[in-house]
Amino acid sequence: MTVAIIFGSSTGNTEYVANKVLRAFGEENARLHNISDPETLDVMRSSANLVCCLSTWGAGDMQDDWDALIEELRRINYSGKKVAILGLADQQNYPDTFADGMAVLAKIVRSHGGAVIGQTSSDGYSFTASRAEQDGRFLGLVIDEDNQSDQTDTRIREWVNGLKKQFR
Repeated sequence: MTVAIIFGSSTGNTEYVANKVLRAFGEENARLHNISDPETLDVMRSSANLVCCLSTWGAGDMQDDWDALIEELRRINYSGKKVAILGLADQQNYPDTFADGMAVLAKIVRSHGGAVIGQTSSDGYSFTASRAEQDGRFLGLVIDEDNQSDQTDTRIREWVNGLKKQFR
């Protein structure tokens, strides 16, 4: 199993969390790639197992590096790919658009033939609205480093253990 972990980070939080995901998979099983690096889109095109780590900003937008490449992301054929999405979000300051950036990416992946895996329960979070939640489950793993950093390691460990069973 080889997993490409793709991240975009404006403040360093998403990169910090992506490194935790890398350690949870084990460096022999995964590689870390910054979405702002030109070769990362080729990695996404050629990898069957992807973990995409992004944050939600403002009124539900994807992090700038992801957002800048949205048209390129739409040109990738995700058929045969398993894509897990990890979203950083702030439930206290942005309760109405909590983790919405995840939904943007999930829609792109699904509409281009990919399988979005790694859904998690929305229990334990406090927010009023999220496009990333469907039937009480998030489209992936949501991490709130601003308000629940004490739960980050446990959430990542449990999520990655589940993903290891789904990735081939």
